[in-house]
Amino acid sequence: MDNEKYRIEKDTLGEVKIPASALWGPQTERSRQNFKIGQRMPFEIIESLLQIKKAAAVVNEKNGEISKEKSNLIVEVIDQLLVGKYQDDFPLVVYQTGSGTQTNMNVNEVIVHLAAEINPKVLLQANDDVNHSQSSNDTFPTAMAIAAYDAVKKLLSVLEHLENSLNDKALEFKNIVKIGRTHLQDATPITFGQEISGWSSQIKHNFDYLQNNKKTLLELPIGGTAVGTGLNTVKDFDRQMVEQLSVQKGISYLVAPNKFQGLAAHSAINFETYSEQQDNLFLFGPIVV
Repeated sequence: MDNEKYRIEKDTLGEVKIPASALWGPQTERSRQNFKIGQRMPFEIIESLLQIKKAAAVVNEKNGEISKEKSNLIVEVIDQLLVGKYQDDFPLVVYQTGSGTQTNMNVNEVIVHLAAEINPKVLLQANDDVNHSQSSNDTFPTAMAIAAYDAVKKLLSVLEHLENSLNDKALEFKNIVKIGRTHLQDATPITFGQEISGWSSQIKHNFDYLQNNKKTLLELPIGGTAVGTGLNTVKDFDRQMVEQLSVQKGISYLVAPNKFQGLAAHSAINFETYSEQQDNLFLFGPIVV
């Protein structure tokens, strides 16, 4: 590491020494040095932010906010990043200042630096071009919702398979009698099939909770910018972004009906996480009948 080569970049706070081979820029490097504890930001969040940047490039070009040349280059770069080849260039951890500001800028900076390698004739700016009409305050909550929805879809598939397997076992062992236990003490008779049916019902209930509430994750607050008012965006930018993201992901997203709530609260994610924790408790915790 001592022999590693560095380059010097400048921002409003001064000069920053960055590893020469890194695709990130000064804001990423400052956060990387200031926060050296915690797990790395999940790549699912990075992927969601990349989808947002891609949609923004398309929408901004349609609205005449950036040139077609810049839009096409941003899209080309993001398609390469979504493959996952450059995951090491997203080094930041979950602990950072602001509302995901450093990760949002990490994504912007990587896009700009990789674009310079692909087509050095087109000069992209992290803020003015890649982050145009956006704020960390609306991109990061939007990315959280997108990533959480994808995760819940995968979880529901697993839970459905597990419930079906438990139902088969409940039927298979319906005539096997055992002693039920309460407070870790032998209590009264129960069949093993009845016991398994209780486990299956737990899974079914949490499946239904997740299924009924995951639709709230479809409400995207993108377009709210810094505080929910949509300052510095063109008219209908929020609707255009949601429509473009729906095309890119093949999912029918919705414009958040109240962006002040969408930026400030994450009730849907909290509920989905709680339900998932209950499933984990069932899967790995003690079962007492």
